[in-house]
Amino acid sequence: MNKPVILASKSPRRKELLEKCISGFTCIPADIDETINEDNDLSLEIKRLSRRKAEHVLASHPNAIVIGSDTIVVVDGKILGKPHDDNEAFAMVKLLQGRTHQVITGLCVISSERTYEDASVSEVTFAPMSDEEIAAYVATGECADKAGAYGIQGYGGKYITHISGDFYAIMGLPLNLVYEELKRIL
Repeated sequence: MNKPVILASKSPRRKELLEKCISGFTCIPADIDETINEDNDLSLEIKRLSRRKAEHVLASHPNAIVIGSDTIVVVDGKILGKPHDDNEAFAMVKLLQGRTHQVITGLCVISSERTYEDASVSEVTFAPMSDEEIAAYVATGECADKAGAYGIQGYGGKYITHISGDFYAIMGLPLNLVYEELKRIL
């Protein structure tokens, strides 16, 4: 099967990660409503959102294989999205410091012949941080475009004491799941 592969995302991290699996793909962001129902099972909701992204792009590119993915950070049953400003980023990191939270990444790999969906659930533990450390971290600018206001692969990594789960899914794309599915269909 010789179909083009499309990543339904504008995330530079997802693009960088997918480049570790394959070359010659295109990035086309899915312009959809990303609202999820926090009262439902969040793993199911993030899989549904990933599928909506992939289906949206597949509708315009029916001969392609489309990869949709999304990541949420959950603490105390509450989803932490991307912060709107530095004050919100500070509050999010302060909430996460000194405790464990979940990172749930949904994945959908879809074509006209096949649909694969999964969700990777990981746990991440932050070290206790002073307000000065949190402010210094926020000042790096790394918090701005990341769910939960941190990047495990960047400056935020020095505050992580433990992870349980898939490191790459925490970054935004479960590499092994993507690789294994692409091996099946390419």
